[in-house]
Amino acid sequence: MRATARKNVSRRSVLRGMGGVGAGALLAGCGVPSAYVEPGERAGRDLSARDRSLDFANWPLYIDTDEGTQRRPTLDAFSARTGIAVRYTEEINDNDEFFGKIGPALMNHQETGRDLIVVSDWMAARFVRLGWAQRMDRAKQPNVSAHLDPQLRSPAFDEGRLHTVPWQSGITGIAYDRRRLGREIRSTKDLWADDLRGKVTLLSGLDESFALLMQGNGVDVTRWTGDDFHALCEQVEGLLRRKHIRRFTGNDYIKDLSSGDVLACQAYSGDVVQLQADNPDIEFVVPEEGAELWAESLLVPNLAAHKANAEALIDHYYRPEVAAELAAWVNYVCPVPAARDLLADSGDEERAALAEDPLIFPDDAMRARLAIPRDVTSEERSEFAKRWNAIVGL
Repeated sequence: MRATARKNVSRRSVLRGMGGVGAGALLAGCGVPSAYVEPGERAGRDLSARDRSLDFANWPLYIDTDEGTQRRPTLDAFSARTGIAVRYTEEINDNDEFFGKIGPALMNHQETGRDLIVVSDWMAARFVRLGWAQRMDRAKQPNVSAHLDPQLRSPAFDEGRLHTVPWQSGITGIAYDRRRLGREIRSTKDLWADDLRGKVTLLSGLDESFALLMQGNGVDVTRWTGDDFHALCEQVEGLLRRKHIRRFTGNDYIKDLSSGDVLACQAYSGDVVQLQADNPDIEFVVPEEGAELWAESLLVPNLAAHKANAEALIDHYYRPEVAAELAAWVNYVCPVPAARDLLADSGDEERAALAEDPLIFPDDAMRARLAIPRDVTSEERSEFAKRWNAIVGL
């Protein structure tokens, strides 16, 4: 068993299921004009030089942690090297919930009390569209400039990654139990075979689910249309009528797959890396038609009081040796490809195995099938979320 599999719960398994249209989603979806902040009004007084601290809000189980002391070695190393103290909180459990928590302050041109946050890229897109994320100074981030994965450098919502930097990345693909199913899955279309009737689950969140399913229909998800979305909804509605889909899930697909209640499901690569440590019959597939490459990204919210300190922390995590430590613990796709060689040459058999795992460091063949979809625009979100949520029962 890999040492990194000591965690019997993944970071994503704390989520409560995303995709609902809460107050924050409706705010962004309706494009409330007063919510937008002009570029010249985003920066606050930066106290970094005299106050060597910062406030960093992240998700639970998303950073390396010493199990004995509960200390966070890579954060401690940053503080020791720079003298910057980090107030680290694990307060983000849901993108929409967190958006609603800090959105009123940002909308009203007030500080959030946080210098650095991590949100999924589809949520980061809302922050960027609303002008709630500050542009970073890349001149102060040489490691980001040198080592950021080229495939993640310029998403449609933030061309050139001027306002966001990936914390970790991952793949939404297909997981299945090879032994119980008795055959391979190579294509998204394979999910709809008769022998999987009632044994398939899909993710419930609109932003988590649609891209992989569209790719299975041959859609270029970097430029999908409303017609593509509605065609997908009709397909899923038909599968529900035939009782082919067992249910829609958050991260509880992990339990269903482990127990054998489902044989195949939409899944996140990082979860499967950990599942495989206990059950080598669990396979993760990037389908022939392609799969979604996503990221959860760091951003500096407006009026942050320690912007320069936050930028320094981001650059710290793009040092290959630091990225390697984090990747070995969280098991998601590492946004710093240079970390792979450090793990491979570490002299540690388990770490070397991580370096060869394509779910942490995708090889060229896998990368060729990965795509970052365009996000759901503010004009589309209310209509599309309403239809999708009616299908999945949210």
